[in-house]
Amino acid sequence: MKNQNSAKDSYDSYVWFRDAAEQGNPYGQFNLALMFKTGQGIARDDASAFRWMRLAAQQELAFAQNHLGAMYYNGRGVAASDLEAARWFRRAANQGDASAQQNLGVMYKRGRGVPRSDEMALAWFYRASEQGVASAQTLLGEAYAQGLGTRRNYALALAWFRKAALQGDATAQLNLGLMYKRGQGVTPSDAQALAWFRQAASQGDAVAQRQVGVAYAQGRGVAQDATRAYAWLSRAAEQDDADAQFNLGIMLATGKGVDQDEARACSWYERAADAGHALAQYNLGGMYAHGRGVERDQARALAWYQRAAEQGTANAQFNVGVIYANGHGVPKDEEKAVVWYRTAAEQGDASAQNNLGVMYANGHGVAQDDVQAVLWYRKAADQGHPLAQYNLGGMYNGGRGVPRDVVRAHMWVSLSAEHGDEAADNQRKLIARAMSSAELASSHELRRRWREEHRA
Repeated sequence: MKNQNSAKDSYDSYVWFRDAAEQGNPYGQFNLALMFKTGQGIARDDASAFRWMRLAAQQELAFAQNHLGAMYYNGRGVAASDLEAARWFRRAANQGDASAQQNLGVMYKRGRGVPRSDEMALAWFYRASEQGVASAQTLLGEAYAQGLGTRRNYALALAWFRKAALQGDATAQLNLGLMYKRGQGVTPSDAQALAWFRQAASQGDAVAQRQVGVAYAQGRGVAQDATRAYAWLSRAAEQDDADAQFNLGIMLATGKGVDQDEARACSWYERAADAGHALAQYNLGGMYAHGRGVERDQARALAWYQRAAEQGTANAQFNVGVIYANGHGVPKDEEKAVVWYRTAAEQGDASAQNNLGVMYANGHGVAQDDVQAVLWYRKAADQGHPLAQYNLGGMYNGGRGVPRDVVRAHMWVSLSAEHGDEAADNQRKLIARAMSSAELASSHELRRRWREEHRA
């Protein structure tokens, strides 16, 4: 009976609004448009909704103009048109409609229907914010936090985020949490950060749920609790938050706080990897390379490593180089190996720098060049890479790419031996037999200086 009454009320409303609309009443036209737009009490009809909304908008009804702009923006009942959307948003905004002011600001921010302008976006967000629109206050806070259209000002960002957050805006609550976590314009506070993350997370914000999970995992602002960390990360991951999916993969792969389950780890890595998460792609490549949680498959390992490598992940670039250098699951291709080693080496990857040095020293995939070999060995050696230190010592001992210098040869091989490598220790002793006491003292002093310079 209640549903029948509700249906009758809806139909009665439709009749009243239709009659008023047909007599030219803008409020009747607007309400009739809304009924067609939402399908409330009548069949949904976007074309009819657009027709009546335009009639109301043409009579300068501001909220009808804003709705009409949204219909042009989304292509509902009419062909999408950013120019028309911006035009109607502006007409409503100039009448003081706060939602239209925010929408026009978004158009300027994105450069849709109007020239892109952070300054104009800021101005319209400010007008809507002054009317208390929480979502506009959040956008205004983001502009101040990022320095868009104005100088970066964390104090103002915090103030606007707080206004919106206290109205329950989840994005503002998340942003407040991030500012407390990073100490942007405020004394860092993990407890305050977590409090705001919790509020946003309780509203279903996936990023906030992940932040709560990370807080429990790391014990930031709360006692460390792997079980709760896993629970919160799972909620975010189910909403397709790729970072949460990646973190779940790590927990399951390592057994940190949960029972180790490499198959499930691979499943989460794959979901994040499919979404373009570079580190998940790299980790998934490793799982296929070593047969952890999946059947060992070098071709798939290479495919995932390469996807991460193409996003600039140096470790993945190095591994692609290793696969081509050794012909693991693919035809051996030393020239491709050199390309990938170089790409990673130029990002500062010490293992890639060492391997690139080896390729130059041996003329594999590149013209043999001892000077280049020394250059790359040194870059890796200065990062503390034991094998590069050993190789650089060998170049000094043999006078390859550098003048022969037994003191520096001994110095570099000794540094390598300190990492526990037996071959380096044997080489150190062998070089030392042909050195004077003064030369050994010089080697010791060079090692001391190197450690002092590279203590960090």
